[in-house]
Amino acid sequence: MIIICEECGKKYQIDPSRIKTAGAKAKCKACGNMMTIPKPETKPVEPPPALRPTREIPAKGEEPPRPREAPPPPREEPPRPREEPPSKGKEEKPEVKGAVPKAKKKGMGLRFKIFILFFLFPIILFVGAGYLYLRQLEDLSNLITQESTKAVTQLGEQIIAEKARSVSMQTKIFLLSRPELRKEDFNNKDEARNVFVQKVGLTGYTALYELPGQDKVWRTWAHVNPKIIGIDMSTLSGPMGKNFPGFWRIFSDVADKKESSGYYTWQEADGSFREKFMVCTPVEGTRFIIASTTYLDEFTKPVKEMEAKAIAISTNTRNIVLGILGGTLLLIGIIVALYGTRLTSRIKKLTSVAEQISVGEMDAEIPVTSRDEIGDLAEAIRRMQESIRLSIERLRRRR
Repeated sequence: MIIICEECGKKYQIDPSRIKTAGAKAKCKACGNMMTIPKPETKPVEPPPALRPTREIPAKGEEPPRPREAPPPPREEPPRPREEPPSKGKEEKPEVKGAVPKAKKKGMGLRFKIFILFFLFPIILFVGAGYLYLRQLEDLSNLITQESTKAVTQLGEQIIAEKARSVSMQTKIFLLSRPELRKEDFNNKDEARNVFVQKVGLTGYTALYELPGQDKVWRTWAHVNPKIIGIDMSTLSGPMGKNFPGFWRIFSDVADKKESSGYYTWQEADGSFREKFMVCTPVEGTRFIIASTTYLDEFTKPVKEMEAKAIAISTNTRNIVLGILGGTLLLIGIIVALYGTRLTSRIKKLTSVAEQISVGEMDAEIPVTSRDEIGDLAEAIRRMQESIRLSIERLRRRR
């Protein structure tokens, strides 16, 4: 016997022998509808004449046999609807009445996907782009300052060398015009001292010294410091200490009548050490040499100041970029969070309505009224709801 649910149209196969005289009731496993199953009408089957029992007639003087009591009818159990066998691999379980089936979640939720696509990826891109931008800005700043320092250093070295060559030419002319002037008077005569000792840069100066003679002693004859005039220059190893070898290498490399130059460290009166650059140029046709020396940081000081300003500007720019980047990411995060929450909440409402319709609640209200694709989905669910309601009504009328 086949029974069809009036609500959802589900078919069940029922054993007629288990239905009571007054009928039975059963619950639809698909929609929870209570179905009334009537007792099927059956005609009693009479046994054939050959099998009918004959009535025994008692003999004279015997008591007639008592009729046997009929056994009590077996206790009937309420019929259980037997569902049609499901397709292979699927097993249906009865649902609790009034409960809405929950959809199983598969994989990541929509909100998490929105977070990844519209927040996490932009963060990675913005952070990467910002890092590259700041790195390039820092590299550019360092390159500019380094190249500027290098260029100014070379320019300072060239100025010091040109000063030594210029004073060397002036010294040659002066000595040729004053052959009677003794070297012991070079530092005492103003006219000679003004030629031999000239200013280089801000604090630098030129000096005149002589190649060693038979005594192999290096002596200075014109210098800003009168205490070293005529002394053995090698005795400066004591006051200069560990800085003397660098100075002496440059000072004595002109023995082959060639120009020498290089850096050495000089100790100031306050005990500090600063780096000097010195160029020693021989005076042509004489045994004298012009030494031109000064602190090179006097030339690179403006570049150092520019470098400090560039670092400050670079740091300020980096802070501004990081602030803009942080504000942009915060704004994107707020927008994504608000929009994602609103979008997923509307989808959840439509999912809840669809689940209610799936269990037979045809009067469920669809709350979404937007005009975008979510609104189109809500309208499609509304049309589906109306179509199912009409189909159920037609099925009831047909029954």
